[in-house]
Amino acid sequence: MTTAYAAVADERDIPARIRQLAVRTVVLDVEPLVAHWDSGQAALDEGIAAAVTEVAAIDGVRVLCFATNSARSPSALPPDPPGLEIRYLVSARKPLHASAYADLPRPGVVVGDQIATDGILARRIGYTFLHFLPDPAGQPAGPHLLARCGAALRPLLFGRARPG
Repeated sequence: MTTAYAAVADERDIPARIRQLAVRTVVLDVEPLVAHWDSGQAALDEGIAAAVTEVAAIDGVRVLCFATNSARSPSALPPDPPGLEIRYLVSARKPLHASAYADLPRPGVVVGDQIATDGILARRIGYTFLHFLPDPAGQPAGPHLLARCGAALRPLLFGRARPG
């Protein structure tokens, strides 16, 4: 079984790609898609509000699940827009703990920057993996190293899918 894979370099293209996939669930990696790795609480809260607004405008999406392996939590989640449930998983332990995603409606997409965490999670739960490719110059050393290691996993997890 090969989980669908698509890469995107410009995060402004992510909503359109989600729309094309016609999914019911979006699992969104928090760092760097919602807030940059070294940003503060205000950036996290603003990023969550912006992501909720963007995803709420996509027909058919029923659940938006923010997932982070960090201990970052929002001050508060925005209220659920009509027809959209919002979840936030802190210290999610991606990709090891997949049970938190078991009750989410299918089909779904995991949007993240790391094959070794987000990509493996997508494969484990049977979702498409939308691989965000941030500029390596803007990444901290840890995520940059993990991305380089994860690149070796891509053909094993997703076949010969083209990165672009």
